[in-house]
Amino acid sequence: MPLQRHMIVVDEQTIRAPRERIFGIAKDVLSWPGHLAHYHYVTFRQRSRDGGGLVEMRADRPFGGPLNWPTWWLSEMTIDETIPNIRFKHVQGITTGMEVEWQFLRRDDPTITHVRVVHAWDGPWWPLIGRVAAMAVIGPVFVSGIASRTLAGLARAAEART
Repeated sequence: MPLQRHMIVVDEQTIRAPRERIFGIAKDVLSWPGHLAHYHYVTFRQRSRDGGGLVEMRADRPFGGPLNWPTWWLSEMTIDETIPNIRFKHVQGITTGMEVEWQFLRRDDPTITHVRVVHAWDGPWWPLIGRVAAMAVIGPVFVSGIASRTLAGLARAAEART
């Protein structure tokens, strides 16, 4: 991950599920709308051998009640079964250039996994305010607002499967 970016957002959660289970649920992005109320649409425009590919996603950033902010992005997704991890590089949308890594860290207890989602980005190419917007609003309000809900929802799905 290019951690020398202006905006770094980390969301993480310890999940009571084996690493293989939460990793399997997370890499199956087509099933995310079934697990996550804020995800409306996930489709592959192109598939790759590793199970990733060019993936289009649409999700809302909920603000409570009827207030939701719709978001859309297109990412190059790669899956590494050996580490394991999942990486996304946003190639279209307001977050173009953002890199995301899902890390699945085994604990001493094999029924517990710590999942860390890291977003690294320099911000949109808006003159004068792009970096400030990324660090003050887009990262903490939108990116973390969606990622934390995504992680929590996938954790619930993994913990529910016994």
